[in-house]
Amino acid sequence: MTDLQLPDPAVRTDGAQELARDLLVVPNRNTPLVPNIGIIGGTQAVLVVDTGLGPENAENVLAAARDHARGRRLYVTTTHFHPEHALGTHVFAGEATYLVNRAQAEDLAAKGDGYLAMFRGLGENVARRLEGARVPTPDVVYEQSHTLDLGGRVVRLQAVGRAHSKGDQVVTVPDDDVLFTGDLAETGQFAIFPWFPPHDTDVSGLRWIEVMERLVASGPATVVPGHGDTGGTQVLTDVLAYLRELRDETWARRDSASSRETLVEEVRAVLVERHPTWTGREWIDTGVACLCGEQP
Repeated sequence: MTDLQLPDPAVRTDGAQELARDLLVVPNRNTPLVPNIGIIGGTQAVLVVDTGLGPENAENVLAAARDHARGRRLYVTTTHFHPEHALGTHVFAGEATYLVNRAQAEDLAAKGDGYLAMFRGLGENVARRLEGARVPTPDVVYEQSHTLDLGGRVVRLQAVGRAHSKGDQVVTVPDDDVLFTGDLAETGQFAIFPWFPPHDTDVSGLRWIEVMERLVASGPATVVPGHGDTGGTQVLTDVLAYLRELRDETWARRDSASSRETLVEEVRAVLVERHPTWTGREWIDTGVACLCGEQP
């Protein structure tokens, strides 16, 4: 996350994809720092999943949700606290009820301002998108799981435990077998490891693997990743396979006499060779650093 020439992380709400009846995804179009955003409707209410980076993006998402809802009640949730997913949610205040799990609420309170400052340092385009942004306050905080009745359709919010972050949450639409993963899964890029000691070391490669094993076992028909193309269960199995590769290649070298720099370079070379078209190669380095300190 050091590239100061990032493109404008603008959410484009035109061209939303209809995955099922009354279930839309606003795709990220493979734009860095733009998440896939869900709009899920029932007869009585509509739920928005993630908001984009900053107030202007979130206002566009709110307008699209309001238009889609046509008078139905609005809810909003975020898959985790990172800025491109959650630091626009405050614009929904007064128009939508904001729901998150306890661990994510704690992440927002403890680390939201720090991440806001860090992201503002990522370049002019990102800083501009974050003008006026502030850390949102949830209206409803649940412990481990929450079932939201939208009217004729229920949506399940589930805290999965520490993985990509401490407060990761997945969103499931059972009647159409759709799973929103947030940054637990991406397509076309290396898994994002926000390993930033001493400020944030909550990411856990080993627990992430355990979470992905459970999600793969659930076998959803449609998977909406945090970033990248929507797909089937293969989205999850590909991420799980990569995380295991990262663990195994790191652990095979971490007790050698080689320097940490050499270890990182060797693992990076192996994984880039296996996945030459994937983006986000910088996350291999932080993934190696994270897994070097973890024990089975």
